[in-house]
Amino acid sequence: MVAKGEYGLRMPTQNNGRILAAELFGTLVLMLGGPGVAILLPNVGGLLPDADASTVGGLVRLAIIACGFGVSLMIMVAVIGPVSGCHINPAVTLGMLLARRVNGAHAVFAIIGQVIGSIAGAAIIYGIANGRDGFERGQFAANLWSGRYFGLGSTIVAEVILTALLVVVLLFVTTRGMSTGFTAVIAGATLTLIHFIAIPIDNASVNPARSLATALFADTSFEALQQLWAFIVFPLVGAVVGVIAWLVLDDSRVEDTMLGEIPGVAAVRDVLDKVADEAVDAVEDAVD
Repeated sequence: MVAKGEYGLRMPTQNNGRILAAELFGTLVLMLGGPGVAILLPNVGGLLPDADASTVGGLVRLAIIACGFGVSLMIMVAVIGPVSGCHINPAVTLGMLLARRVNGAHAVFAIIGQVIGSIAGAAIIYGIANGRDGFERGQFAANLWSGRYFGLGSTIVAEVILTALLVVVLLFVTTRGMSTGFTAVIAGATLTLIHFIAIPIDNASVNPARSLATALFADTSFEALQQLWAFIVFPLVGAVVGVIAWLVLDDSRVEDTMLGEIPGVAAVRDVLDKVADEAVDAVEDAVD
């Protein structure tokens, strides 16, 4: 017995064990391709300093790291998309759950796999990096808002808006029947763009599992664990915002999502639809 998968491929009827395994594997690969690149990338002769946009070397480093995240997601969509949906991110899983693209069991097993996979990936990176002479954990690619970053306010805005963007894109590409290859490219390009924007702001999270794992291995002097809450809470808030934005842009009904179960949401939607229709009619009359 088979069913239509999120990425347009036929996939077996839900197998929660395989969902957990696929999300574990995919998140591990994302860790190696994202934070792993940031941590292991050599700085030969000072040519690739920290991702500081004020230097050419810093811009090159930023581009390499952003592409590492994007290419990792692109590859994993093609590989595990038909098995688990390739969320490899608790915020994306929340968005898919709210939009009723997955059920509760799928979401729980996916998030368990994501957390285990992210920590395992960070542990592998740490083990490899220890082979380099003079290696120090330092920030360990953890997310921060303090120090050279933009502060908590900017972090909140960036994490909410950019996670919402990721969720909107993934909801559109998984509900429009696009080919797996095309979906993989769009998903990877979106994550790359997000990291171009957000690495200077807070080292780019939009993924609570990735933030948790790197914070666990960062040097305590960087206070990554103390600031971790923001990189869990606000990507999850962004997932909710993303589902709302998707409903505004798409012709899907709020009643078909979990948001429709919240008292008053449908009524608010009806009022907003009426106001929007009246505004459009007024503009059209003025143009005519």
